[in-house]
Amino acid sequence: MSNRPLSGRRRVALVLSALLGGTALVAVPLSTPAAAAGGLAVQYRTSASGATADQSEPWFKVRNTGSTAVQLSQVKIRYYFKADSASATYRFACSWAVKGCANVTGTFGTLAHPTGTADRYLEIGFTSTAGSLVPGADTGDMQLRFYQSSWQPLNQADDYSFNGAQTSYADWNKVTAQLAGATVWGTAPAGNDPTDPTDPTDPTDPPGGGQALFDDFSYSSYTDPAISAHGWNVRSNSGGPGVPGAAWDPSKVTFPTVSGNKVMNLETSTAGTGESTRQTEVLTKSMKFKNGTYAARVKFADAPKSGPDGDHLVQTFFTINDLKAPMADDYAEYDFEYLPNGGWGETGNILYTTSWETYNPDPWQAVNQHTESRQSYAGWHDLVLTIDNSSIKYYVDGQLFGTHDAQYLPERPMSINFNQWLIDLAGQTSTTARAYDEQVDYVLHVKDQVLTPAQVAAKVTAYRGAGTAFVDEVPSS
Repeated sequence: MSNRPLSGRRRVALVLSALLGGTALVAVPLSTPAAAAGGLAVQYRTSASGATADQSEPWFKVRNTGSTAVQLSQVKIRYYFKADSASATYRFACSWAVKGCANVTGTFGTLAHPTGTADRYLEIGFTSTAGSLVPGADTGDMQLRFYQSSWQPLNQADDYSFNGAQTSYADWNKVTAQLAGATVWGTAPAGNDPTDPTDPTDPTDPPGGGQALFDDFSYSSYTDPAISAHGWNVRSNSGGPGVPGAAWDPSKVTFPTVSGNKVMNLETSTAGTGESTRQTEVLTKSMKFKNGTYAARVKFADAPKSGPDGDHLVQTFFTINDLKAPMADDYAEYDFEYLPNGGWGETGNILYTTSWETYNPDPWQAVNQHTESRQSYAGWHDLVLTIDNSSIKYYVDGQLFGTHDAQYLPERPMSINFNQWLIDLAGQTSTTARAYDEQVDYVLHVKDQVLTPAQVAAKVTAYRGAGTAFVDEVPSS
């Protein structure tokens, strides 16, 4: 959250909506470079034909329609569907396959351009031991299924690739097939051709060209001169947010080794008074970050590492610029905020993502849009925020968490921040000392490029594989 007094404030959401986009279709040409030598056709049927079902059961056969043999390890099939909620997660299973279930893979992805009937996809692939298809041959039955991790019923009626009437195998062009990286079958939902080079959802390797900031937080202590040299400020000045009288203590920012990897640890502590409260914040000194992708791997905590539990704690990853005047329309802020013990009128743990247009500190007035999930998020989580010229999207652990409207897009560049602070002292009134930790594994920003969570993971892996602990190519604004 921002560096401003927030004592006693409550969230005010003036707009809550999701951008689903249109449902018009764009045909994917079947005549592609790969199709000259080889092509595919996909047959589909369902064995769960109801509008609602405990699990979706898309069954497939893939046929080689080309003139040369096809290695199945080069084949990908996508089945497109609409998630039942932004926070829904799914699991894949193979019931039976002629090629063997051990040779069939299933992974889920999020579409860069959601439509009214699709914002996710199930991608089916094959291992190297699945073999090949000679011309005219097919894979035989692949009896597949997927279901919500919570085992709540699925609504299939609004899923792009679902056809409840198709209970026998027949060609089905509402699934796509790729061969050696080229789309050779089917029509994707509008704007989501999986092999269009302008579509950031595929491949999983990150696109080139975007200047990046990456930091693995491999520092010795808060006094390490490399922290300042790399553009970070470990906060020590007074002011909000937080309880009156609290101090921002740079010595509580440490860099321990966890599972063989350096992380940044933010400790916040209190003994039940403002004067005993120590909060922590680390932020970039420069406001030079605007459109593009922001990502961090963050560990939230539900319980203190010592002392009694219950404080109204806020653990964050966010971007922000300064409010030049009350209700100034060039203010911008985009938050991941986890409240393990409630606060702001909430009584239990809750994760907020919030996009800000502006606010007035006194009397309190807010113009923002938020998405929330009331459940525990204790543990490590991959947080991704993307900003382009049409919307703001938040992802948690690879799944779309919230989409916010264009009216909340930033007008000016921002800083990147992490902090941990107390809303008030009403959650736990004990005077026994207690302390809480928030940890950060890495942070990444890629300027003017919208990356998927998979592309973020690939880019971070590439940096670490090359032994790169820090890079900052983002030009000053």
